[in-house]
Amino acid sequence: MSEKLYNEIPSLDLADFNSGDEARKQKFVADLGAAYHSIGFVAVKNHGLSDELCTKLYKAVQDFFALPDEVKQKYEVPELFGQRGYIGKGKEHAKGRATGDLKEFYHVGQEVTDGDSIKKEYPDNIWPTEIQNFDKIALEAYQTLENAGRQMLKAIAIYLGLEENYFESRVHNGNSILRPIHYFPIENPEEVPDDAVRAAEHGDINLITLLMGASADGLQVLRRDGEWIPITALPEQIVVNVGDMLARHTNDKLKSTIHRVVNPPREMMKTSRFSIPFFMHPRSDMDLSCLENCIDENHPKQFEDITAGEFLHQRLAEIGLKK
Repeated sequence: MSEKLYNEIPSLDLADFNSGDEARKQKFVADLGAAYHSIGFVAVKNHGLSDELCTKLYKAVQDFFALPDEVKQKYEVPELFGQRGYIGKGKEHAKGRATGDLKEFYHVGQEVTDGDSIKKEYPDNIWPTEIQNFDKIALEAYQTLENAGRQMLKAIAIYLGLEENYFESRVHNGNSILRPIHYFPIENPEEVPDDAVRAAEHGDINLITLLMGASADGLQVLRRDGEWIPITALPEQIVVNVGDMLARHTNDKLKSTIHRVVNPPREMMKTSRFSIPFFMHPRSDMDLSCLENCIDENHPKQFEDITAGEFLHQRLAEIGLKK
């Protein structure tokens, strides 16, 4: 059977999964699985993130990135390898590239409040004092997206023939990151390296990524036939894609599809673009070994055994955040 080639990413309703109607739930699982097996991306509505919270978060983020560079740099802590606080312009690059992406960003991580001993693995969050309620707004968004991610992982577990709560213990107090990104204006585009882009083609490191609507176009996904297609989601939707950890764990049954953020037309390079992905990570000790039921004669095991923590450290070095 030939693989379906999507011209746009499929739209799903998370309310179907949580409806209590078994037929609606199973259709959601089947549609999600088909999309993740083929293109690795879906757009989802009824995810729990309100328009009001999105607006507040974007306002706080835009206010932070509007601060002078010397103020933002107060919140950059190199010894944390970019895991918390501010990460300056051009510091990160895609795996396999040396040219830095045309972006700056901020990392908000897990707040452990239940006495879990994993707290010692996580640095404390760093909060900019110049922006009122940045911490409260960011943490509310973090927890809302984390909850939506847990629902998506339940559907994924069912599709994979696992127990519905398979991922629950593995993502409880997981090492997830909320990353507000500023693709900053370029006043003199001719001075930028020819190969510099807002975000070069890459796969995400984590299990799944949940992305609220960006402030401008530019995100593209690489289809199986080599065609780049634009990703757009309606205002009430978030985009949820498979990351490399989940692709490894499923022996590539679920696809971590390469994607990128392209530069706008040259005359638009002087404008900002903002984006806020939530990278859903498991606990560091999660075993990412290929699931036995994803290995057979036609699909031999493709990946070596590794834990989530080990894989994350490898990739942080590859993208320039950890030496």
